[in-house]
Amino acid sequence: MGVDYYKILQVDRGAKDDDLKKSYRKLAMKWHPDKNPTNKKEAEAKFKQISEAYDVLSDPEKRAIYDQYGEEGLKGQVPPPGAGGAGGASFFPGGVGGQTTFQFNPRNADDIFAEFFGFSSPFGSMGGGGGGGAGGMRGGRSGLFAEDIFGSFGGREGMGGMGGMGGMGGMGRQMKEAAIERRLPCSLEELYKGTTKKMKISREIADASGKTMPVEEILTIEIKPGWKKGTKITFPEKGNERPNVMPADLVFIVDEKPHSVFTRDGNDLIVTQKISLAEALTGYTVSVTTLDGRTLTVPINSVIHPEYEEVVPREGMPLPKDPSKKGNLRIKFNIKFPTRLSSEQKAGIKRLLAP
Repeated sequence: MGVDYYKILQVDRGAKDDDLKKSYRKLAMKWHPDKNPTNKKEAEAKFKQISEAYDVLSDPEKRAIYDQYGEEGLKGQVPPPGAGGAGGASFFPGGVGGQTTFQFNPRNADDIFAEFFGFSSPFGSMGGGGGGGAGGMRGGRSGLFAEDIFGSFGGREGMGGMGGMGGMGGMGRQMKEAAIERRLPCSLEELYKGTTKKMKISREIADASGKTMPVEEILTIEIKPGWKKGTKITFPEKGNERPNVMPADLVFIVDEKPHSVFTRDGNDLIVTQKISLAEALTGYTVSVTTLDGRTLTVPINSVIHPEYEEVVPREGMPLPKDPSKKGNLRIKFNIKFPTRLSSEQKAGIKRLLAP
């Protein structure tokens, strides 16, 4: 069926007019090119797609033709029967076999935006070539896309009698709720191998009239190998919705659960072995199970003193930017010294350790 306008506008096929308006409002504000200066080309393409989808689905005649014949029929590639046409659509003679052919003339995305939000251009009174009228949006953007300006437009009902943007004086800033932060406890095994977590959230959403209703949603969080405590995963505007206020971002902050064997130091893992003085002096073999289930055997033939540390390269945590590389495993020792020695033991040690 060619382009799926329902998918682009993120609504189902039974969407009502209010559903279309709510979705268009949200997506148009998100993808307006002046709000995305770092990826303007992508934003312009998405903004045009969103506007075209809204233009078609909000027009009963265009939507009926699209539902029956798809994008091909809508754009004249299939000759649907019928006549008439308004609002950028028309039928004209000359189709196959004498049939009339439907011709869809896409409207300018900026014109649709200006019509929907009730003003010609948010830059008209800013100076610098913005210009009044719809043409100011299309050809004379000043590039002054401030969050203070654009974030305050919540639709026609949010204009508060602005009278077509005669001036910026009475415009209020649309506030955004403070971010909601939640701890996300992860085991070292999960942070070593990576995992997927499903989080169920409950929040209030608002329809086009401002009425709120409770909904539940499942969020999927992809934990990447090597992520550290303090890593933040942000879900934009997943907080409660209420009129004239932008919903809060929902932020999950990675936290590390205590581990029974290892502690973490950056990308390194540290394990501490308890050994006797005799083992420290005569040699010791470390056996440790790694976070991915392997058994490492590390023989140590050096004399182990209290400050001694054995380093096993590339057996630590994966590096977040390159999980194929790893930090080190650092083995430390807790040497148990005897609390008492007999005279004979002392004499024997002196003989053994004498220079």
